[in-house]
Amino acid sequence: MIKLGLRDARSHFSRFVMSVIAIALGVAFVVGSFCFREMLNNQVSDMLSTNADADVYVRGTTKTATDSTTSAVSSSSDYNVISTSLIDTVSAVQGVKGTSPLYTVSGLVLVAKDGNAVATTGAPTLAMGFSAKDSWRAVTFTSGTYAKNTHEVALESYAAKRANLKVGNSTTLVYPTGPQSVKVVGIFQTTSSQAGAILLGIDENSAKALYEQTTGSATKIDEIGLYGNANGGNALSEQQQQSLADKVNAAIPSGSKATAITGDEMRSEKTKSTQDSLGFIQPMILIFALIALFVGSFIIANTFSMIVRESMRGYALLRSVGASPSQVFLTVVVQAIVLGIIGSAAGIGLGWGMIKLIVYGFSQSGSTLTGSSNPTIPDMLIGVLVGVAVSLIGAALPARHASLAPPLQAMNETVNPEKATRARGILGLVMIVIGIAFWGLAWLLSNDGKQTPWDWLNSTNPAISLGIGAALILVGTIVMAPAIVQPVSRILGWIPSLVFPVTGRLASRNLARSKRRTANTAAALFVGIAIVSCLGVVASSVNASVSGIVESGIKADFAVLANGGMGRIPQQGIDAMSKVNGVKSVSSISYLMDVTYPGTSDKPSTFMAQPSLFTDVFDPVETAGNARQAMDAGQLVVSKSVADDNDWHVGQSISVKYAQGTEKLTIGAISDNSIFSGGIYVNQTTGNKLTTEATRFITEAFVKADAGRNVTTLKKDLITAVKPYYVISVMTKDEFKSTISSMVNQVLLIVNALLALSIVIAIFGIMNTLALSVSERTKEIGLLRAIGAGRGQIRGMIAIEASMISVFGTLLGLLVGTAAGVVIRKLYASQGLTELNIPISELVTFVVLAIVVGMLTSLPPARKALKVPVLNAVASE
Repeated sequence: MIKLGLRDARSHFSRFVMSVIAIALGVAFVVGSFCFREMLNNQVSDMLSTNADADVYVRGTTKTATDSTTSAVSSSSDYNVISTSLIDTVSAVQGVKGTSPLYTVSGLVLVAKDGNAVATTGAPTLAMGFSAKDSWRAVTFTSGTYAKNTHEVALESYAAKRANLKVGNSTTLVYPTGPQSVKVVGIFQTTSSQAGAILLGIDENSAKALYEQTTGSATKIDEIGLYGNANGGNALSEQQQQSLADKVNAAIPSGSKATAITGDEMRSEKTKSTQDSLGFIQPMILIFALIALFVGSFIIANTFSMIVRESMRGYALLRSVGASPSQVFLTVVVQAIVLGIIGSAAGIGLGWGMIKLIVYGFSQSGSTLTGSSNPTIPDMLIGVLVGVAVSLIGAALPARHASLAPPLQAMNETVNPEKATRARGILGLVMIVIGIAFWGLAWLLSNDGKQTPWDWLNSTNPAISLGIGAALILVGTIVMAPAIVQPVSRILGWIPSLVFPVTGRLASRNLARSKRRTANTAAALFVGIAIVSCLGVVASSVNASVSGIVESGIKADFAVLANGGMGRIPQQGIDAMSKVNGVKSVSSISYLMDVTYPGTSDKPSTFMAQPSLFTDVFDPVETAGNARQAMDAGQLVVSKSVADDNDWHVGQSISVKYAQGTEKLTIGAISDNSIFSGGIYVNQTTGNKLTTEATRFITEAFVKADAGRNVTTLKKDLITAVKPYYVISVMTKDEFKSTISSMVNQVLLIVNALLALSIVIAIFGIMNTLALSVSERTKEIGLLRAIGAGRGQIRGMIAIEASMISVFGTLLGLLVGTAAGVVIRKLYASQGLTELNIPISELVTFVVLAIVVGMLTSLPPARKALKVPVLNAVASE
């Protein structure tokens, strides 16, 4: 039976092409996700072997929580800081040659030769202090030498290339405190790629001063890296590292809260920490891979259903000569395994190629990745297993049908009518109704106050109800689809039947007589369109909400953002704008790091602002208290969502924990303005008490013009004022809206690009279904041509069938996806998603594209149908 299955697979291979493509695309994403994750892991490992190349490290002994996402200091240390007095102590240990770069800081911006800031796509700009005396082992100078004072800098080769600077050129470095003129004195290379990061070598004293300025401490440091001299300056072996670490530990004074560990141990910890932080990437890609494979399974099921239907007489003959049901089942399973292996092999190659293309794209954008991106044996085995599993799942039901059909019934295909779909329709409808009920519950739970009589239900996260409802509606629609094919085909076929009476009616009836096949084909498109339309509604609502907030909620004339320096605006820039003639007020907003509220579960963010924020910039929309008076009195202005989540009220005194201790502060006002959602605001006096210059930075500012001042002229004056700071962008309201909308649209573009894979697979599915359907109806099409149907009518009939399937799946997807987007918008209304905007033009475009896609996918099957001579077609079985 295995030989028979292999023979059938070979004879049916041309019909498996679309299924192979579907499996290949899904497996490509699966294998590609593993390759990409391993490439990132290898890149991180290579970078840390360069950037953390000391033989021994001295660090704290107690783990601490750090606000790493916003820290000004680029250290991944999760341990207590240690005293800088230990530097001399451990450097004097026998066997220590010197220290690795001790001070590394971020938040700087390099100015290129053309006078513009060097921007990076996500990678940081890092300044490191090292010299000929305390060199960095991983560095090799290609020209020039080390920076020796504040007005000198050495550039890593990639940074020099991006900035178009050479040794001897003068440029500017923008520090968190402001710009500084410097001269390029050296260009160096590191032993591994820095993945697009801009590395700057500055003199040790400057690095130390900058580190002290940003941390607020002159006596503390995160860690001390030590180089050993046992190998003449080369890296020590594991045993040598441990021996040196033991000597250093013996020299560390008791009570220092410090310990020495080997360099390998430190690199291993940092590598794992960084790799874990990047771990979200692979699951995200796998989600899209699963969607693609789910859609592909419909194509496979359709393919095997039609092949089994055509082969029923052959299977009946096998049963009549003694073959058991399990043996017949095996012949179909063998075909599925062959299909899965071929599709998986193609997918592995395609996935590998995708990663190579991504690596090339990164290198072209400047972020060269040198980590190995080749698929490993386990990666390839996973790809094969996934491809074969999906193929087997798709073939399981058709194989079962082939094995259980009675031989006599199978011999006569005219007595094998399609099973009734009424039961499926009822089951699907019940699932949809229950899903809608869950969405209704999510809608209720998103409202303020006591939504239901049951407290345990009121405390439920509405997102859980949303997810359950979405799953039920999605599956219920797929289950119910065959039951509504006939009425839908009549509705969708009404216009074609009026325009093309013969071909339109034939197309409608052809769809209705193969309900399951039509529904499965449409379902593949339905899934992708539902997700895309849902995201479209959410994105459109986000843009509309932002536009509404900016238009009605912002009274200021200009928004000021940072376009570099990790989103930091220098205070000097704020001061310069304040001095411009015609400026009424400049209201800056500073993020306060390491400020927490014990007992809160949502960890609200804290911001420092001037009282003018609530008069010249935003309407506070107080639900209790007075925001301006609260700011003047040094009290907290809390967003309504935070207050509701923690049962806070005006006049309540709450504990605020910061680096130096705990403070009791009073809530002075509660704001329902969407702009403040999730935040707590304090005035400058309180903010300065809770943080140091190191643990706060300005993220944005707003400028209010004097009455009667020409805003066009004022904008030019403001741009002139901030030009020396390079990283500040001054925008009008419209420009501010456009900037935020472009950010939303960029994210949506990436997601839609990944989802496009599932839609492409669904389109292949339509073509595949039509091709197999045409093959199945060869005799019927021959008879139509024999009684006078022209080539154009046959093409038109198949085109209408394809378009109706495409529109059917698209309309189902638009209906479910738009409804899901509406519910999601309601759930996050309190987070600023206040406006519902359904992109009608975009949805109509989907329907038009569905018709076009249907017509295009019909061309190959129609061409195949017309190639068969009429007499041959009529005589076919």
